[in-house]
Amino acid sequence: MSKSTPFEVEQKFSLQGRADHMRERLTELRATFCGEIRQADRYFNHPVRDFAQTDEALRIRSVGERNFVTWKGPKIDSRTKTRREIETPLGDGVQTAEQFGETLEQLGFRPVAVVSKQRQQFELTRDGFHFELVLDEVDRVGSFMEIELLADEAGLAKAQAAVLKLSEELGLDSPERRSYLEMLLEATDQAGQH
Repeated sequence: MSKSTPFEVEQKFSLQGRADHMRERLTELRATFCGEIRQADRYFNHPVRDFAQTDEALRIRSVGERNFVTWKGPKIDSRTKTRREIETPLGDGVQTAEQFGETLEQLGFRPVAVVSKQRQQFELTRDGFHFELVLDEVDRVGSFMEIELLADEAGLAKAQAAVLKLSEELGLDSPERRSYLEMLLEATDQAGQH
């Protein structure tokens, strides 16, 4: 594994009923609004190891016409969702995403679910870090905020401390450790039991 592979340092918080308040807080902190996008993430499971057990993820993310394939490694920190992440652009267009998904299936990967969300993106530079802040409205799951930094191995501890400090400043506590995929699958299971 390459030493240059970045780590994603992230915390996620449920905002049920508090999304407007959090937008106001981001304005007070002078975060820059970067736009709103619709994302669809198609998740796949490995043919011989269960990503739910290994705490990994493989997805095709579609943002408008743009597509990316992303692998996320297991979380390595109990306070933040720190993990290795490799994201590679695919060609543009719906057909490209569908063909790559079909390729994965032919290789034995199994489709799991599609997580769809409306995402408002913000950026904030402070304390020498460039934060990505997002407000997500996730279909069938709810409203959330994510605070994220990318860091190399040498800067990992400082990045984790910076994410924790910013979440505290925003008044956010009780981070959500589950992924949107895990929450969607739990909601689907609960709906199927009723």
